[in-house]
Amino acid sequence: MGSYVIIFVMAGKYETAVFGGGCFWCTEAVFSAGGGSAFGRKTFKGVISVTPGYAGGTVPNPSYEDVCGGKTGYAEVIRIEYDTSIINFETLLTVFFATHDPTTLNRQGNDVGKQYRSVILYTTEKQKEIAEKFITNLNKPHQEGEPIVTEVKPLDKFFEAEDYHKDYYAKNPKQAYCQVVINPKLQKVQEKFAELLKE
Repeated sequence: MGSYVIIFVMAGKYETAVFGGGCFWCTEAVFSAGGGSAFGRKTFKGVISVTPGYAGGTVPNPSYEDVCGGKTGYAEVIRIEYDTSIINFETLLTVFFATHDPTTLNRQGNDVGKQYRSVILYTTEKQKEIAEKFITNLNKPHQEGEPIVTEVKPLDKFFEAEDYHKDYYAKNPKQAYCQVVINPKLQKVQEKFAELLKE
């Protein structure tokens, strides 16, 4: 009986965050801080796992090819499992908004299409409240600039991406996309968020 209570209490610390900020190779690498590369095997303290996948659409069991076609409604996203006693949702949002452009509709750089939209798919009402307030505060100093276009929607279903997308950067650090697009993001993470990282 006692051990059951302990397991239940520990499980209550964990939450899920789902973000889309362009190609999931990038966002996965950012939140796993590279997952192994020239940047080392550092991860964010409190982040348990980062999984690329698809969410926000309507077609059951979408494939990468389906999503790339741009007609399924899905976005390329990552699911982050995290320990709320170590890292909070606001901190995850800070990293999210600092490592992609939330003012461009349905695109990140040369990645164009609804599947690359900026989106937060919340899993609790508290996450929704925090995300909406966060965006409001980001927009205040930039009322004459480009507004944040990040969607805030409830998570319906999450479909894991195919295995070859998982740990993509860690497995392919020399690939041109990784060198040109992902490396600068990881450099920014290492410089801006060093205190949040662990070995």
